[in-house]
Amino acid sequence: MHKGLLILCALAYAVTVRASYLEEIRVHSDAMNKDIPVMMIFPDAYKKDAETRYPAVYALHGAGGDHKRYAYPESPLLKLVDQYGVIVVCPDGAKTSWWLDSPVDPTMKYETFVIKELVPHTDKSFRTLARREKRGVTGGSMGGHGACYLALRNKQVFGVVGNIYGGVDLRPFPDKWDLSKRLGTIQEHPENWERHSVITLAKELKNGELSLVTMIGNKDFFLGVNRALHQLLADHGVEHYYIEAQGAHTREFSVEAFPVMFRFINTYFTEGRGHL
Repeated sequence: MHKGLLILCALAYAVTVRASYLEEIRVHSDAMNKDIPVMMIFPDAYKKDAETRYPAVYALHGAGGDHKRYAYPESPLLKLVDQYGVIVVCPDGAKTSWWLDSPVDPTMKYETFVIKELVPHTDKSFRTLARREKRGVTGGSMGGHGACYLALRNKQVFGVVGNIYGGVDLRPFPDKWDLSKRLGTIQEHPENWERHSVITLAKELKNGELSLVTMIGNKDFFLGVNRALHQLLADHGVEHYYIEAQGAHTREFSVEAFPVMFRFINTYFTEGRGHL
């Protein structure tokens, strides 16, 4: 098997006792002139020791979601923060921002918000380990696109990426999920669709610049674009992990996938290289 490339069909993860806690905050965006809600998920140890600093994982929701998307009672993230000793940051992405700065709508500047406003605010306000080697980003669907997009464009901020069934090429979906409101129509602005798609950005990625894992179901409507991204990275000699498992574009699939994402991210935090 090629080093760094992995295909799995069945996955399991250990269940831990949940003792994490949530805090909802507001972070002001000068770029958009509004306050953005953010759900913070802390490990239980955070409130017991006032000195220890923690790695941070930014978890980006999909289209139609909000900052509470990963904070439901049975969310795997509530267990994973304790299992791996990390802080999880869940910002609101305005339903269909696609986590980018829209070239046609100046009110939508979510790349600027995350990179230039949210990350500095988090590092200033909470006990994070404020460097890229201790900072990861993950998410599902639109959030999977956002995780890859933000990391590829801001490698000085994030060192590790976990992509769950992300929309990593926007061009095949011109009439979906408000994409034309963010990028203009594909007929009038094809260049916007090209340069804001992860698969285009990935052409410039060099081996070792990011640790990346993708997990997607074999019945997912984003399967084709994720396979294409996997093949592009493999052809360019970029080490990464690609996991194609049984499943579709569902919450149940993400519940299975998040423990894999966090295991991979944790190995990057502890060893300097993400692996499974």
